[in-house]
Amino acid sequence: MNTLSYKTISLNKEAAQKEKEWVVIDATDQVVGRLCSKVAKLLRGKYKPSFTPHMDCGDNVIIINAQKVIFTGNKETDKLYTRYTGYPGGQRFNTPAELRKKKDGVERIVRHAVKGMLPKGPLGRSLLKNLYVYEGTEHPHEAQKPKAIDINLYK
Repeated sequence: MNTLSYKTISLNKEAAQKEKEWVVIDATDQVVGRLCSKVAKLLRGKYKPSFTPHMDCGDNVIIINAQKVIFTGNKETDKLYTRYTGYPGGQRFNTPAELRKKKDGVERIVRHAVKGMLPKGPLGRSLLKNLYVYEGTEHPHEAQKPKAIDINLYK
């Protein structure tokens, strides 16, 4: 048996950059958590055969129609997002229904969900920069020639 044929191959930075693609996902009528778990896997590169755990080998993901994402059950009114201003007594709470009314509120909902599903630390922060969320159908990334994918086909 040739043991050299079983070596694990890791990508280097240059090879990982060549394999990066731009993808567009339509978030119309998608459940937030299920959509974001698939987006996190795309950002991480887990759907690729050349996945390397310590590298940014995932795709750049553009989410359009983020305004039309849905929550199951009563989460729209019962779920609480907590943030802290940094001052004493500065803890603030928002529900998804309240955040939808604010500017960039839906983007904050989606980013918060995806961020929790990425690795913590410098790798996770760099992966989150590859996510672009837009409330409507228009996005300024046409020059990158993104390909539209159906997120329901991914597991």
